Amino acid sequence: MSAPERSTAGPRGQRATRQRAAVSALLDRIDDFRSAQELHEELRRTGEGIGLTTVYRTLQTLADGGEVDVLRTAAGEAVYRRCETAEHHHHLVCRRCGAAVEIEGPTVESWTEKVAAEHGFTEVGHTLEIFGLCRTCSATPVS
Repeated sequence: MSAPERSTAGPRGQRATRQRAAVSALLDRIDDFRSAQELHEELRRTGEGIGLTTVYRTLQTLADGGEVDVLRTAAGEAVYRRCETAEHHHHLVCRRCGAAVEIEGPTVESWTEKVAAEHGFTEVGHTLEIFGLCRTCSATPVS
């Protein structure tokens, strides 16, 4: 499956910048969901001179363009991840390490449409994320 086309342009066609390109490139290299603060810290560690506000703005632009998925943690913090597909999908997310697996849920899709129709709703959408412990974290005691 080919990866979706990547953009580093800002809102309303702002020019691409080195900072936006750095955020986008970092998202291409990681597999788990990360907060804006975690992404900012990683960029700073690698020598990128980028402000936290720029990271937030870039993530919002990418999310608005459907280029990253955004989840809310149990604490309400937004976390971001570049997904392998632009198609509708769900995630299994590790509560401890943030590892994520993209999953499809045809049963969920059917159930959503059925429940919506029973209540007279049309043009419905939904999100579903399943949180738990991945195999690695399940096998590792908390220290």
